[in-house]
Amino acid sequence: MTAPTLKHLTSEGVVYAPGVWDGLTARLAEQAGFDALCASGFAISAALGLPDAELYTMSENLTAIRSITAASSLPVVADIDTGYGNAVNAARTATMFVKAGVQGMFMEDQVSPKSCPICVGDPVDLIPVPEAVGKIRAVRDNTPDDVLLIARTDATGDEALRRGRAYVEAGADMIMPVTKTFGTVEEWQRCHTEVGVPLMATLTASTWTEREFTPEVLDQIGVRLALLPTQLLMATTGAARTVLGRLAAGEPPAEVSADAMAHHEFVEMIGFPEVEAMQNEYLPAKGA
Repeated sequence: MTAPTLKHLTSEGVVYAPGVWDGLTARLAEQAGFDALCASGFAISAALGLPDAELYTMSENLTAIRSITAASSLPVVADIDTGYGNAVNAARTATMFVKAGVQGMFMEDQVSPKSCPICVGDPVDLIPVPEAVGKIRAVRDNTPDDVLLIARTDATGDEALRRGRAYVEAGADMIMPVTKTFGTVEEWQRCHTEVGVPLMATLTASTWTEREFTPEVLDQIGVRLALLPTQLLMATTGAARTVLGRLAAGEPPAEVSADAMAHHEFVEMIGFPEVEAMQNEYLPAKGA
């Protein structure tokens, strides 16, 4: 039986997609029972030891995408930042990401290099609407119809609504306001009404959308794809920092390990039983 596509899943209700950045986190998210994954640009950048300011390249992002799609059978929505250039660059980026196996992608209307809007104090700079529309058209024209194209806007208020309508007309399947775009549920609902397509929301850790966008609210405001982009990253980073601090302070490694996942549990989770089964099936017996 063929697994449902991301486009099909989002047509039936709200889909939650946790932010992952490599094969291990993709595998964990699938085993946890999620239906889709978000290849979080914030997390991919952090995995390289960098802030989310488009310091990494398209090819570095693509490498992460390939590790995610290889490790999991779940549909992946990818963060392609600004498309890494003009409309022609964005079209090539989209083509490469589709070849890597993504079923959806979101592209923003910031000036390149972008900055994560919740990490900087001042409003971010946006490209003019005609330029943004051209990039969306280029991506849509070079992307299969069954791949979700999500246009992100970092504008606010009425300007965000104006951009959202223009992006839908250019071919976007969904509109993605960021957490700073609107400040109330009612504004999100108005956005959905005016753009006429489903919305994608980021329930970023420690933001108002994480607190207030319950499943009922998400359905009310027309969100069909709800990203959980930083929860896993923050939890993993916090746990790693605690463990390293304990070890660096001289705590016996055995005491630190006692609080972590057991070795045998990790071995099973990562797939060693499956590898051993294949070895027994296909490799010559020892001594043969």
